[in-house]
Amino acid sequence: MLKNDRWIREQAAAGMITPFVPELVREVIDPGLRPPHWQSRPTISFGISSYGYDLRLSPREFLIFRHIPGTVINPKRFNPANLEPAPLHHDQDGEFFILPAHSYGLGVAMERLQIPDNITCLFIGKSTYARCGLIANLTPGEAGWRGNLTLEFSNSSGADCRIYAREGVVQAVFFEGEPCDVTYETRAGKYQDQPESVVVARV
Repeated sequence: MLKNDRWIREQAAAGMITPFVPELVREVIDPGLRPPHWQSRPTISFGISSYGYDLRLSPREFLIFRHIPGTVINPKRFNPANLEPAPLHHDQDGEFFILPAHSYGLGVAMERLQIPDNITCLFIGKSTYARCGLIANLTPGEAGWRGNLTLEFSNSSGADCRIYAREGVVQAVFFEGEPCDVTYETRAGKYQDQPESVVVARV
């Protein structure tokens, strides 16, 4: 069963999403301004929706894959040298990273999740970015998993694309199932307790 906004609020109060925004936010106050010069600006929506929760991209880290001649990316022996940090930019539209055309990048969610033992969570890209050619790789948050989610993005367009920090970037949807015998926690999953920084491939 797909879980609704009422259930998400109840579970967030018990620690499932931290920090938690109990409404869908579409505009924010620019943190660079102070009274009496408060000014709101549009934001790519984040917070709770009817049947999901829009996670924000952390400003702390965004890494982009780069081509190193003669090397092959090996998920069993991942070489961090294949990634380079992207600088965080800021202008009147907000804080953002730039993902070059036809490239792939890794970020991390601001929110820490703690998935209940009878829930699996899927993370789906937002339509605003999809219309720009930005694809969020769909991955599961398994029953009993907790941490800050590492996010994967592909820029399939022929133009560089901004990805805004502190704004909505993927939607989490929560599915309830019958209780499982072994959760991610009890089997000591390799991505448990991820911090608010990018975690690369592990075996």
